[in-house]
Order: sequence, then C-alpha cells, then structure tokens
Amino acid sequence: MKQLKKLACRIVQELSVTFPPRTVLSIILGTAITTFGIYNIHQQADITEGGILGLILLFNFWLGMSSSILSPVLDALSYALGFRFLGKEFLKTSIFATICMAGFFRLWELFPPVLPSLAGYPLLAALAGGCFIGTGCGLVVRQGASCAGDDALALVISKVTGCRISRAYLLTDVSVLVLSLSYIPAGRIVYSLITVTVSSFLIDFIQNFGVQKEDEDSDKETLADNG
Repeated sequence: MKQLKKLACRIVQELSVTFPPRTVLSIILGTAITTFGIYNIHQQADITEGGILGLILLFNFWLGMSSSILSPVLDALSYALGFRFLGKEFLKTSIFATICMAGFFRLWELFPPVLPSLAGYPLLAALAGGCFIGTGCGLVVRQGASCAGDDALALVISKVTGCRISRAYLLTDVSVLVLSLSYIPAGRIVYSLITVTVSSFLIDFIQNFGVQKEDEDSDKETLADNG
C-alpha cells in the first residue's frame, strides 16, 4: 500500500512538473486557435499546407498510398525524431497537444463554419489562415510541444542546425510545396506559400517573444550575485 502511495505521489509530481497550469492553458488555447482557423478558413477556401500534410497528399497522388496509413506513419517518424533530439518531456506535451487538436477539430465539426467563406478571396484567406495557424502553433511550440509532425520536424531542424524556427518551418514547407507543383497548379501553390510564410514568422515571433528580455534580466541577476 505504501509503495502504491509513493508511486502515485511520484506520478503526480512528474505531471505537475511536465504540465504546469501555464503550459496546459497555452496548449489548449493554441490548439483551439489553430483548429478554428483550419476549419473556418483553410478548409472553406481549399488552401493546402506544406509539411506533413503536403507530403501525405504528394505520396497519395504519386504512389497511391492511403492517407490513413501515411498520416500516422509520418507523424510517428517526426515524433520519434523529436523524442531523440528534444527529450521525453517534448513527447509528453506533444501527445497532450495532439489530443487537444483532435478534440477541438471534433468540437468545431459539430457546428457549421462561423466565419464567412473566403473562397472567392484566396489572398485574404491565405493571410487570415496564416495568422490563425501561426498564433495557435506559436503558443504550443513556445511550451516545447508540437501540434503535429510538422512542428516536431521544424523543432528538430532548429535544434540540430541552430537556425531560427521560422527558417526551419520555411525549409520543410517550401520543399514540400515545390514538390507539389508536380500535380498542383502554380497559382494555387502561391496562396499556400503565403500562408506558410505568415505562419512561420508568427510562430518564430511568439516563441521568442520576451525571451531575450528574460535572458538579459537573468544575466543582470547573475552579475549582481557575483558582485
């Protein structure tokens, strides 16, 4: 009985460290914003994405592979890389974020879109959708988690190469979009490129917002203590 209590206490302590209230709220809010934008803007305007989603569509078209197989396989490979380079805490928070994503998608699908369709204004849809996705994913990534395999892959590239996360997102997204030109008209790809560019820079901005100031304050405290 004592061993069970000790085990339960240890689990609670680990969860409190991995999932402090700030992290939980940020992930919930971020996934809600991301899925809201995808459901209400991108799906109505038929704007595609780069990254894992783009790869799924690409392999589906050229190799005839089922999306139901490709999606979990590619996400699993991305999370495996994330676990190797970013640690188990990343995997725990990312699993929570993935569950939240699925839950909010299900919630929005219970109701018709609440925003007017921007299908006739693809440029506006690309900009607005990029803002929603960039803000939502930025809140999640700031907590060291990812909404999907795309975020995990970008975080790993940023970690390994030391480049800014906006460049890592653009590298993966643009690469997939260029390959997608093999079966998608260039005019349609342009709007996808706009939305991934906007979202990439927003994610980078939100992830690093206030970090430099915190580092400077920490350095000042260290100097004061040493003095």
